Amino acid sequence: MAKIGDTVRYLNSVGGGTIVRIDGNMAYVDEDGFETPVLLRECVVVASGSAPKPEPKYTTSAPKPAPSATPSAPAPVAVEITQDDIAETPEGEQLNVVLAYEPREIKHINTTEFDAYLVNDSNYYLYFTYLTRSDADRGWTTRYAGIVEPNIQVWLGEVLRSDIPHMERIAVQLIAFKRDKEFAIKNPIAVETPFDNTKFFKLHCFHDNIYFDSPVIAVDIVKNDVPVKRLSIDSSRIEDAIKAKKAADRQQRRPVQKRKKASKLNGDVIEVDLHIHELIDNIRGLSNADMLNLQIDEFRRVMDENISHKGQKIVFIHGKGEGVLRQALLKELNHRYKGHDVQDASFREYGFGATQVTIK
Repeated sequence: MAKIGDTVRYLNSVGGGTIVRIDGNMAYVDEDGFETPVLLRECVVVASGSAPKPEPKYTTSAPKPAPSATPSAPAPVAVEITQDDIAETPEGEQLNVVLAYEPREIKHINTTEFDAYLVNDSNYYLYFTYLTRSDADRGWTTRYAGIVEPNIQVWLGEVLRSDIPHMERIAVQLIAFKRDKEFAIKNPIAVETPFDNTKFFKLHCFHDNIYFDSPVIAVDIVKNDVPVKRLSIDSSRIEDAIKAKKAADRQQRRPVQKRKKASKLNGDVIEVDLHIHELIDNIRGLSNADMLNLQIDEFRRVMDENISHKGQKIVFIHGKGEGVLRQALLKELNHRYKGHDVQDASFREYGFGATQVTIK
């Protein structure tokens, strides 16, 4: 088991350094002055060191001995990877960064946990932070902070099912640089985006990706040097704009207009528009079957109200469409309301989209 002072390399990614502190199962590795959090099980000891002895709480008045010019043991040296060791590509001069979530058991999507990865498809080192929060949280939670080498994907940690409610928004901040050579400077990047965390429970949301062998949820952070900004729609602002437009269009003064009330006496034609938008204001959440049932209910209501008015003519406007509603009306007239005269309504007035019923 690695301990404080050990020089380690990473098991599943390039890099390493000296462990400066340990917190639970996390080791904090000093890598060029940056502390990188890494799981202890991901650390491979390449040079053993000793933890610094704690200073005594109380000291005597005796002077401290001068430090020895020659240390008793050589300080551990971390193995460095220089820019010359990295095979650069022309397309790698543009940053392409992807955040991905890979299920551990995709066949058990409702119970499995997930692994989070950051893919650095470029010739640059990236110093970055990965953060999440829920819409109810006031601040962000840092999930990972560290350096990823060029053309490397780094494991950011596991996503437990208890973490998912706190992942309604995700953010990545990064700075790109090269070591030991000249390079074209890149602007610091910060991408914050809403994230539909219900995708973790939907198998069809996991797709094949060029960076992974199994389907993942992939979120583009940077594409060809351009941070990916997703469209965020504030529904409250849209509602305010609609209210403002209605207020602007509302007439403060207008002339009085009296409209004649439609007569429904025998001999007068009753027009009934069965188009769904004439029956209800909002069809959100309704299936085609639900809408058809509402139209049939309105047809039955009008027929029942006029069933004793012999000679009454009723025109049901159903539209042409695919003929589903018209066939449903004819079925009602042949069974429930059989015996009445049925014909196509006046083509001049209604076209092909209306049926006239005369009560007998």
